[in-house]
Amino acid sequence: MTRSRSHSDSPSPQPPTGHLPGDIHMWVMVLGDLVVFGGYFIIFMIYRSMNPDEFLLAQQHLDINIGVLNTVILLTSSWFVARSVLATRAGRHDSAVRLIWAGGLCGVLFIAFKSYEWAQKIAAGHTNSEMFYSFYYVLTGVHLVHVLLGLIVLGVLVRELRNPGRRRTSLVESGAVYWHMVDLLWVVIFALLYVMR
Repeated sequence: MTRSRSHSDSPSPQPPTGHLPGDIHMWVMVLGDLVVFGGYFIIFMIYRSMNPDEFLLAQQHLDINIGVLNTVILLTSSWFVARSVLATRAGRHDSAVRLIWAGGLCGVLFIAFKSYEWAQKIAAGHTNSEMFYSFYYVLTGVHLVHVLLGLIVLGVLVRELRNPGRRRTSLVESGAVYWHMVDLLWVVIFALLYVMR
């Protein structure tokens, strides 16, 4: 006699277990990066407190509109990447790929606007001979390198998701962790360089 298949026998989606998303090695790398940038931020604050008038005067030449635009762009990119993680978990891999592409496009836009801003500042004579701009170019430059690395990470995610044999949710989560760190760092840099007076 054949036993009829019950609902309990069929595979069903498991609820989230509350695990740390991504790979532990990515978290270690992210925390290490945050510590390094934290050191940069502390040094910036020390020098700013020693030269408040010089920093404030130099800061007036930054275009806060571009800073706000870049912040919105990166936060939007984080939203796309976060949605791609949810799509991957749900098995909607084509949708996840499209969302990652959208997040990557935002990253490219960020680089374009930051390059434009740099070109403006250099053309106006604001170079690293000024203490504030020395910090400005180091902080935004190192961050820009992280954005470029993040775009490579997103490219790897797209490649892996397109191959049914290589699809791993943990890989997409790890890539998202890195991308969110890049965005978090920019929010702090924006606050320190553009907003704080």
